[in-house]
Amino acid sequence: MDFNSTVKGSALEGFYPAGWDFAKIDACIDAPETITNRQPHWNEGFTPIQCDSLGEFETYMGHEIALQIKLAREKGEKIAFILPVGPMGMYKWVVYFIKAWGIPCDHVYTFNMDEWADGEGNTLPSDNPGAFQYAMEQALFNPLGELTVPANQRNFATKDNLPTYPAKIDALKAEGAKLVLVYGIGRMCHIAFWEPTFAADYDTAAAWEAAPYRIGAKIHPLTVEQNALTSFKSRTPLVPCRANTIGPGIFMRADYAIGGADGTLGRGMQWQGLSLWMTLRHETTPWITSTYIPKLAGKLFFLKDLAGPLEAECN
Repeated sequence: MDFNSTVKGSALEGFYPAGWDFAKIDACIDAPETITNRQPHWNEGFTPIQCDSLGEFETYMGHEIALQIKLAREKGEKIAFILPVGPMGMYKWVVYFIKAWGIPCDHVYTFNMDEWADGEGNTLPSDNPGAFQYAMEQALFNPLGELTVPANQRNFATKDNLPTYPAKIDALKAEGAKLVLVYGIGRMCHIAFWEPTFAADYDTAAAWEAAPYRIGAKIHPLTVEQNALTSFKSRTPLVPCRANTIGPGIFMRADYAIGGADGTLGRGMQWQGLSLWMTLRHETTPWITSTYIPKLAGKLFFLKDLAGPLEAECN
């Protein structure tokens, strides 16, 4: 008795994306020690890196981001980052390394990948503790002090500014800037808030891949609950049900990607192991957004516990 044998006629029938085949999804899971085994469809420059602890994870990921800033500085080049709010722990290490190396970030341009919104794309005030702009200012921009990214080079996903992302990124790339995607993987395998359910709105994979952003996008119920648990201390009534978000037409243009999966909860509990295995092993499909990640060169840091074994353990 399992999901597939009991879902018909249940409250969950039709709840998950139409393109999800749970038998195929479950077949993605293998022995924990095999999770980093290279797959034929991966970009040759894509590498998953297992971390033994949260501290190791945050340090490695922060160092990788700071290193990209340092290398661009040494080359005399601009660099653009697509940034997430989640994971967040790496940002304190970005600050640490940038300050230790004494690197001014006036060559850095940032594009936050998403922001909570209503149906018209209106976003939370920037001083609201739940706002992604507030989170970025507290975790990265303010702590960098005089070395920080200039305010006019920081972009946030408001309804007016998000539509300007493609042209701004085009201009930076034309000047030789490297575009670096920093990302987490959602419980629903979204990147940014680009949900797998959006696949139903496109006639072809090519059309889906070209979509640059959405304003006031409907996010999946499990994404709301994921954020209730990870960012809102379980308080679901505080979580907006929509967001402004970049799409694959932006994040798949990255020259390099730095990912993080740190979704453990303690006492053996976790929420991200299945999403990680799906990302690494499932065939590429718009119905599972994160399956596009291994097509990009870069590093995906993940906590060892997420590899499993993903077996029942009552808590």
